[in-house]
Amino acid sequence: MSRVFQPVGQKRLTNIAVVRLKKNGERFEIACYKNKVGDWRNGIEKDLDEVLQTTTIFHNVGKGVVAKDKELQAAFGTSDQKAICLEVLAKGELQVSDKERKLEYEHLFKDVAGVLVEKCINPTTNRPYTLSMLERALRDIHFNLDPKKSAKQQALEALPLLQNEFPIERARMRLKLSVPVQAQQELEQLLQTEAADVQSLDVGAGGLCTVVAQVEPGAFRNLHTFMQTSTRGTGRLEVLSLAVMAEGASADEFANWGAPATGMGTGRQALPPGAEAAVGRPTEQSTPGPYAAVEGCQAAGASVSTSGRSAPAAIAAAGSGRRGGSSGRDAGGPGAEQLQQVVYPRGPVSGIPDEHASRKERFAELDALQAGWTVELRTKGDTVEAVFFDPSGERVGAFASARRMALQASKTAAV
Repeated sequence: MSRVFQPVGQKRLTNIAVVRLKKNGERFEIACYKNKVGDWRNGIEKDLDEVLQTTTIFHNVGKGVVAKDKELQAAFGTSDQKAICLEVLAKGELQVSDKERKLEYEHLFKDVAGVLVEKCINPTTNRPYTLSMLERALRDIHFNLDPKKSAKQQALEALPLLQNEFPIERARMRLKLSVPVQAQQELEQLLQTEAADVQSLDVGAGGLCTVVAQVEPGAFRNLHTFMQTSTRGTGRLEVLSLAVMAEGASADEFANWGAPATGMGTGRQALPPGAEAAVGRPTEQSTPGPYAAVEGCQAAGASVSTSGRSAPAAIAAAGSGRRGGSSGRDAGGPGAEQLQQVVYPRGPVSGIPDEHASRKERFAELDALQAGWTVELRTKGDTVEAVFFDPSGERVGAFASARRMALQASKTAAV
């Protein structure tokens, strides 16, 4: 390799990362570049020279103690240092400083709260909770993160614990199912078993029965299996919205936190005329507990529009196991693009209007990680979709992808 590694001595290099592997009773370490070990293990980085500072194998990188060839031969069965580096990279443990570990923990904590924002609602108002509120709730229940688990997995583990403290549940999915009329009765029975909320049922002239229904996320697998097996390739399942929810509280509502909330204490939130139909599943559950002020704010201005991370795309052509019909984020059948309406033209996150305050707060992290990100909000039917563009102007898509890129850029700039 072209690079020459200099032993750290008493001062550890700030851009160095150490991967350690214990074998044959000995400790072996290699010196790498920060942020590159994870990229190598995830298959993002292919150039080994961009990962390793040197192929030299050490007993202690910080003190510059190099392992001898006979020790490498005894432990690894070879003295080829490049081959040993590959094994240490694959099996070794990345040594992380306390400051880096704390930073990674904070990012993971925000990711868990972000997943809950995207996938969960207050069942009384059908609105999402804010990111800051769910972060506070996770701290209140003393939820312990596991760095080896994904944010989504830990969010689902935290949900039952949060449900013991205040009203929160998974947002329902809105699906469109098309089956032959011969399978209509069987489909209706399955939807009833899954406690689905059927919003429309139409029998067309072509012999197809089309049902639009809201279901619990856990019911999707059973419905997908039914479409594959029972309709013999003639049925179709489309996801109209991954999370059906009303818009979050406005800035004026947040300014009035702590004020008596409309409908509080009556056992049911007061909603504007027609709001129950838009919300989909009004409940009789009241909203006690330390978070009642926020829930009351949400109820005071309940919106009849629905939003969430929607993906209007055909998920499967039954029986084939392949994606059928329209595909892509903007797909939705002929003329779908013309049905979209821009509610916030492409601009900075800080410029998102107050009626989308919950999204504005959640997306604000992008500006902190990397300046120059822009977003556009569009409506498609009764859903609101956010499309992100990186600082160079290239379209990225969903918030999760944008945040991942901004976080990577932030780490790279810190090296």
